[in-house]
Amino acid sequence: MTTETTVIRLEGAPAVPGLRARRIRPGDETEYARMAELVAAANRIDEIPWLPTAAHLREDVELSPGSDPARDLLLIEVGDELVAFGGVQRAVRDGRPVYDAWGTVHPDHRRRGIGGALLRHDLGHIRGRAIREDEGQAVVVRAHAEATETGHRALLEQSGFAIVRWFFLMRRGDLADIPAVVLPDGIEIRPVETAHHRAIFEAEAEAFRDHWGHREMTDADFRRTYERAELDTSLWVVGWDGDEVAGVVQNWIWPEENAELGVARGWHERISVRRPWRRRGLARALTAESLHRLRGAGMTDTMLGVDAANQTRALGLYEGLGFEVHQRSMAYERTIGP
Repeated sequence: MTTETTVIRLEGAPAVPGLRARRIRPGDETEYARMAELVAAANRIDEIPWLPTAAHLREDVELSPGSDPARDLLLIEVGDELVAFGGVQRAVRDGRPVYDAWGTVHPDHRRRGIGGALLRHDLGHIRGRAIREDEGQAVVVRAHAEATETGHRALLEQSGFAIVRWFFLMRRGDLADIPAVVLPDGIEIRPVETAHHRAIFEAEAEAFRDHWGHREMTDADFRRTYERAELDTSLWVVGWDGDEVAGVVQNWIWPEENAELGVARGWHERISVRRPWRRRGLARALTAESLHRLRGAGMTDTMLGVDAANQTRALGLYEGLGFEVHQRSMAYERTIGP
């Protein structure tokens, strides 16, 4: 482990005694644990049902294409306490360069100007990257906020961001009365084998090319899914038409998060159907089977996320299966000129 620290000058930093900004210390195993504790504290206050572990944060940060934690991640401390952190990620989405800017401030240190300083740093960092990587182009900066994050939303709006998209977190509060699974003709649900992983991954990547904010998937995305400690593909529901993967629902259980929240909850992730098999009831059948699988694993409620403007009418599909809107979030954007 190394304790080498690169201190960063934070433009417009508030006059908070002991405040400093720095890059992550490579090889320091405590860094992501401290970040996970900060996210948990913030999300509890903001009523966001996501409590990542240190391992999850490490995977998300280090396996995200377009982001180098040693360059793009910033930690802010007051004395020895981590009070905020954030980062920048670049991706080509829907054919244009998009930079995601994200950050979290500990609830005990909000309303002190720390979040504003972090966002200004990220915007300046994005300008520098855009000059090098997107010469002569205007680039989009995107940020996400939950409806409950009133301070975060106000900061984004004051900084020139506008809402461009809404998303819903949907919940089925019980797993009684699950509809029977009626598969379209020719479709078969098969157990997932290791030899199927690449075909499933590529089918999902193809299906999501029609979704807003799409970016091409990479081998890092593959590893981030199939190397997770919580991976249990016996919970997944994959519909096959002969040798072709027609649709997929990844189902996940996060034991540590459930223990912290006092729930028995499963998550439906990356629900997808490829174009040739749409409008035939496959997504409904796969999702209904997913409810059965998670109930069989002892879960008592489930959640999923959906784009409110999804062109495949996903919102109505989930409402028809008993899901209700639990929380709303939004994507904000602003443009930085060439």
